[in-house]
Amino acid sequence: MSEIFPRELKWELPGTSRIPFLTYTSDELYQRELERFFYKGHWCYVGLEAEIPNAGDFTRTVVGERSVIMVRDADGSINVIENVCAHRGMRFCRERHGNRKGFVCPYHQWSYTLKGDLQGVPFRRGVRQEGKVVGGMPADFDTKEHGLTKLKVATRGGVVFASFDPEVEALEAYLGPAILGYFDRLFDGRKLTILGYNRQRIPGNWKLMQENIKDPYHPGLLHTWFVTYGLWRADNKSELKMDEHYRHAAMISTRGQAGKADQVTQVSSFKEGMQLHDPRFLDIVPEDWWGGPTAVMTTIFPSVILQQQVNSVSTRHIQPTGHGSFDFVWTHFGFEDDTPEMTQRRLRQANLFGPAGFVSADDGEVIEFSQQSFESKPFHRTLAELGGRTVADTDHMVTETLIRGMYAYWRKVMES
Repeated sequence: MSEIFPRELKWELPGTSRIPFLTYTSDELYQRELERFFYKGHWCYVGLEAEIPNAGDFTRTVVGERSVIMVRDADGSINVIENVCAHRGMRFCRERHGNRKGFVCPYHQWSYTLKGDLQGVPFRRGVRQEGKVVGGMPADFDTKEHGLTKLKVATRGGVVFASFDPEVEALEAYLGPAILGYFDRLFDGRKLTILGYNRQRIPGNWKLMQENIKDPYHPGLLHTWFVTYGLWRADNKSELKMDEHYRHAAMISTRGQAGKADQVTQVSSFKEGMQLHDPRFLDIVPEDWWGGPTAVMTTIFPSVILQQQVNSVSTRHIQPTGHGSFDFVWTHFGFEDDTPEMTQRRLRQANLFGPAGFVSADDGEVIEFSQQSFESKPFHRTLAELGGRTVADTDHMVTETLIRGMYAYWRKVMES
């Protein structure tokens, strides 16, 4: 174990069923996570191709805590470049999105192509003063050596991933066959359309959102909407799948019937008499590409969640901002061949999610309250023992196996 790995981090039992609070509160661990999960050996989500349809279109996003720009080049390819000027290190792009023929740092006007190559340096050859040339860059200054940092880019089904690590494995191998199947189910080649965004800052450790979407235990207990209207509850037909490393996962559920069921009548969040003022929120129309499941929540470690909850589809980008907070960016999308009625249906159902969503507002609150406890009691641990202490795929949701699996991977990478 590395000397910088906190000596005080102790796991109460073999395995990962009891997770030390320190994993959520240590700045030392957090910096190691950034290096090992976000900046090396992993693919991170940066956006959707549909966000930059035209040459010169760009959107500013992040990988870990590093600001990057996803931009469509003149030849139609997609580049991801770091938003750090090669001269004095300024974060030169402030706009969240726009269109450019190139990028110029306002500090000293160094200019770059859409590929990130340095193309202009003011006063590079000095200036003429009193009949002689003064100043300028050294004679051996080579613009080819001073471009922006370029990330490796992979696209699949209209989704864009990037990595600072040029040796990162192919995206398909990174996802693994089991998760790749669910990825391709959603992103099956149809052209995507952007419907809108939500953005929030959640005062909790970034891993808690990965855990939240690897946790089928809570939806039918915490979320009144899910349990009452049968969108996600313990008696639904379901499966939990992981990749071979246990870092990525898919929670697959098929909607049950709203109303009474033996498994929910003792749940305090079950509201049999709850009625909608606008029943169109539950105007659910099965789509051919579903292939059975009405909901699939896929976590791609470390940075993104792919959501299909009935007709609402979105990506949810996890952007760490310190050990105790992260920005959470939702990109709601549809498909170019959607009818106007389906687009409106997707937009209506998107109200279940996002910062003020009828469902997702609950998740932000419980993450915040959990982090408060972790900070006040860093010597304690959480418990993830529903379904036992082992790690394996299951055909039910009454388990915390996916959380145990993620921390098995976490320990393997962090403790090596």
